[in-house]
Amino acid sequence: MASLDHVSALRALLLGLLLSGANSKNGGGGWRGAAEYPLDWDAVGDRPLYEADVDLTGPLADWNAHLSLVRDKAAPLPEPLAALLVEVAEQLTATTEDAPLAALRAIGVLERIAARVGREAACVLAEDGVSAEAVATGLGTTCSKALMLLLAARDG
Repeated sequence: MASLDHVSALRALLLGLLLSGANSKNGGGGWRGAAEYPLDWDAVGDRPLYEADVDLTGPLADWNAHLSLVRDKAAPLPEPLAALLVEVAEQLTATTEDAPLAALRAIGVLERIAARVGREAACVLAEDGVSAEAVATGLGTTCSKALMLLLAARDG
């Protein structure tokens, strides 16, 4: 059975995957914090920021605060499902090391399951008249992405 820390980590990972730079105010073009953190690009050069000794404390704190707000509004995963997803992720990781072809096959199966069940869930939401805004909030994504999910369910 997965520990609560693993469940929280998976929730954060899944939410991060769903977010993809979400911000309903700008239609999905990425999140922008209120503060600005100018960089001396001449000093940074071509190096990654972590190698250029740039203080990322402020931007990372802003990003984590943003994720916390989005996470608080998102629909919670039932505990048994979250634990199962953690177990699947751990099994896939272990299988990738030992049998990468088998891991890819399992991922293909999961993708087909996710696509089918996702269409069914989106169809139920669409039939219930749940707005794209409510779906976006529940998923922690943009209104445009939520609308695409609802429209795909209608066409599926």
